[in-house]
Amino acid sequence: MHMSGGDLTGLLQSMTLLSLFLIIGMVLRAKIKIFQNTFLPASVIGGFLLLILGPQVLNVIPIPESWSVTYAAMPGVLIVPVVAAVPLGLSLKENDGRTLEVAKCFWIMLLATGVQLAVGFGVHLGAALFGADLYDGFGWELNMGFAGGHGSAGTLANLLEAVGADYWETAQGVAITMATIGLVGGILIGMFLINVAARKGYTHFLDKPGAIPADIRIGYEKDPAKQKSAGRETTHSSSIDVLAFHLALILVVCGVSYMILNACKTYKIPILSSLSVWAFAMAIMFIVWYIMCKTGMDYLVDGKIKGRITGTMTEYAVIAAVSSLNLKTVSAYLAPMLVMAVIGMIATWAILWYISKWTLKDDWFEHMIAMFGMNTGVFLTGILLLRIADPDSKSCALADYSLAYTICGLVTFALMPTYAQVISAQGPVIMFLYALGISAVSLVAVILTGKLKKE
Repeated sequence: MHMSGGDLTGLLQSMTLLSLFLIIGMVLRAKIKIFQNTFLPASVIGGFLLLILGPQVLNVIPIPESWSVTYAAMPGVLIVPVVAAVPLGLSLKENDGRTLEVAKCFWIMLLATGVQLAVGFGVHLGAALFGADLYDGFGWELNMGFAGGHGSAGTLANLLEAVGADYWETAQGVAITMATIGLVGGILIGMFLINVAARKGYTHFLDKPGAIPADIRIGYEKDPAKQKSAGRETTHSSSIDVLAFHLALILVVCGVSYMILNACKTYKIPILSSLSVWAFAMAIMFIVWYIMCKTGMDYLVDGKIKGRITGTMTEYAVIAAVSSLNLKTVSAYLAPMLVMAVIGMIATWAILWYISKWTLKDDWFEHMIAMFGMNTGVFLTGILLLRIADPDSKSCALADYSLAYTICGLVTFALMPTYAQVISAQGPVIMFLYALGISAVSLVAVILTGKLKKE
């Protein structure tokens, strides 16, 4: 399809509006206490503000319809390079000597994923018995929103669109709503759990929750001496800027992935032709990273630089998704969404609390609170709650949690295309049974690893 200079100008102008509200969101986070206490990111704050000021609510800002279409599609596009970059710079050697505890954390996280899927599709089936007219994929958003966060809404949309589901935009909106509920609820409930654990003596490293540093609350560090490095400059700018190199590497893999997917569709190759493009991208990036490591070229890649690039893409994906949320369509599913959120939050807490207490031999609460943060918000939510429960990082939870999260992320990403296929081809009943199967397998693995005692 031919894109004119006017189209590119329109895209740039639409991005300037998102950029403005990203900055506004950052300022509001720094100034308003409720945003600080709930740790809402600037992209979510700015996105909801733009949504309210836009045509759907107050119509103060007359956003062109073409921009709204762009915003709705942007998360599904930007998620491709974000997911493609996951294997790049990956290292699984950060947890020497603690393989068993990492395995336990991994299976507990996967169990929580299975339970959230089962709750989501269980609510779907229950609502259908009372005459609710729900689309086939309703229920997946609980896990995608809670354990995936706002950025996962684009993944969900991409997956559903790939299997021909015409409700992908509605599902994206529901996922965003669930992510917001999960993030805020997870932080507030997490803080409550830390207070309860401190009083009952479950925490090993504090008598009362530690104060959250001001820079984390407001969202920026004022002291230049305390500001962290964005990463290593692995290339010289006289040849190529380090950001440009990492971005180019990611985008080349994305380009090859689109070519392979198009070839699969052209020749109608079973299974492969129905996969999402990011599934190919992740697989190809694994190969690229393996080759770079084997040829001694891994020094060219810095994980922090990659993180800055994918983080930037995620920020724009989130604010675009939130600002284009179709309020009228999403509000039609408000009742089952609230039921799903409440049951999902209770089930997530119960599984993580009791299973962690039973099976983890070291610092069970510190591990649990990190996994709770991740399974209701994002990885950094888990880090935040862990930092409050273990302010001096004396526990082994951070290293175990980080590595288990990495492995669990790779496994769940690999399973997602299967979820989309099951939902599309066989419907919510089979997907509910599939979720129960994942839960059962994970529970058995948790029990088996839990029986292995400290030597």
